[in-house]
Amino acid sequence: MPLPGKVFLVGAGPGDPGLITLRGLECLARADLVLYDGLVNPLILRHTSATAERTCRSPAVSGRRLDQQEINERLIAAALEGKTVVRLKGGDPFVFGRGGEEAAALAARGIPFEVVPGVTAAVAASAYAGFSITHRDCASAVAFVTGHEDPQKPGISLDYHVLAAFPGTLVFYMGLHRLPAIVAALLAAGKPPTVPAAVISRGTTPFQRTISATLGDLANCVQQADLHAPSMIIIGDCVRQRESTSWFERRPLLGQRVAITRPDGQVEPLIARLVELGAQPILTPVISIRPPDDWGEVDRLLPRLGDYDWLVFTSANGVRSLLGRLWETGGDCRRLHHCRLAAIGEGTAQTLGEFHLRADLVPVEFRAEALAELLRPHVAGQRMLWARANRGRDILPRELAAAGARLDQVIVYQNDDLPAWPAETTGQFDRGEIDWLCLSSPSIARNAARLIGDSVRARLGARLKIATISPVTSTAAREAGLPVTVEAAVYTWNGLIDAIIAHEASPAGG
Repeated sequence: MPLPGKVFLVGAGPGDPGLITLRGLECLARADLVLYDGLVNPLILRHTSATAERTCRSPAVSGRRLDQQEINERLIAAALEGKTVVRLKGGDPFVFGRGGEEAAALAARGIPFEVVPGVTAAVAASAYAGFSITHRDCASAVAFVTGHEDPQKPGISLDYHVLAAFPGTLVFYMGLHRLPAIVAALLAAGKPPTVPAAVISRGTTPFQRTISATLGDLANCVQQADLHAPSMIIIGDCVRQRESTSWFERRPLLGQRVAITRPDGQVEPLIARLVELGAQPILTPVISIRPPDDWGEVDRLLPRLGDYDWLVFTSANGVRSLLGRLWETGGDCRRLHHCRLAAIGEGTAQTLGEFHLRADLVPVEFRAEALAELLRPHVAGQRMLWARANRGRDILPRELAAAGARLDQVIVYQNDDLPAWPAETTGQFDRGEIDWLCLSSPSIARNAARLIGDSVRARLGARLKIATISPVTSTAAREAGLPVTVEAAVYTWNGLIDAIIAHEASPAGG
């Protein structure tokens, strides 16, 4: 029988994927299995290669409903198989998170475990709303209170007279549906109705909303605002700070769900920027990038790279594939001492920089036509190598041959269409739950149109907006039936996002 594995009870924070701790990331990197709560941001799962299973204790669109005993048994069974298990929980495992019950179950079976604290929702959500719940001018104490006691308990253990007299900030977890009763109990116990109060819905997520009012008016204001769980109720003078220190809800793309069609493995910088802007990234790749089926042709060329006068790159994938293979086969950039380098755009040039190489020519416009035009005066009689995908436009071979270049081509990566999106992604488009679709090439535009389908494409324009990276991409999108809302002025992904920001800030968008 194998030795038991170890279980890590890890707090993931309340929603923003950047709030998980370094120790939590270390545990995810080691994990064989991750059992994660329904409130955990799925973007955090990009930090693990483990099998991930969603657990939820209430009915949900995805994830089988499990009671706490079933979750405990799943943790124990996986550990007894010798696996390293991460139990990924929203907020902090031990602050109204039932992590204590899971720890007790593991201890009773002799399963090694470790608790990794997380940023609890009261601290994070209040900070993201602009409240300092222990500000020295407002409160010298804070009380964390459950708004939803265990229904199996024989009676209510909260003393609302004590809470009403508490000399500090009151924070109620999980109390949205009981808000009228909580407010009534506090008022009946003597809490003044003029005390500042607030409800923070979906704190630290792109869908955070905060409603502030006096305690006496709070329940009515929240009902009119139609807030959603999870939520925090904050009661105390600290709420007044929101007028001057609110910051998160002012982010330019707050609440915007942005579909990124870039291939998996190339999205991390985009995720980081969109999260910082307040948006919710939706990963919707339409193509996959993989190595050539046979490296033979590439490997035969690598020893002769120095014979070329120019290396031409039309994508970051081409750079990483060719130069990565050069390194893997025992070579390095000294082979390129004779070569000059041409990159189709700033993103491709930046990827060359990752290999400590500087592009000699980069057109202002991210288009093959612009690259050919820039190269034309320099290539007569020159030997050139284009590191390319298995498919793409043939502008470069035609234009460079006409300019007198001797151009060789080598396929360094495969660019394949994805046959379909997961059902969950298709459902998001069907239900109109995506605000922006970002398209970064003609082939991606055509594939996105195919995957969206005719019925959804016919309804575009009311909610879904489309952003393209360049004129040639815009043309392909329109030809495929996708109406373009904005086009990047600078033909990069950052330029594309900048165009979305400008649109949302304009009268038409805002």
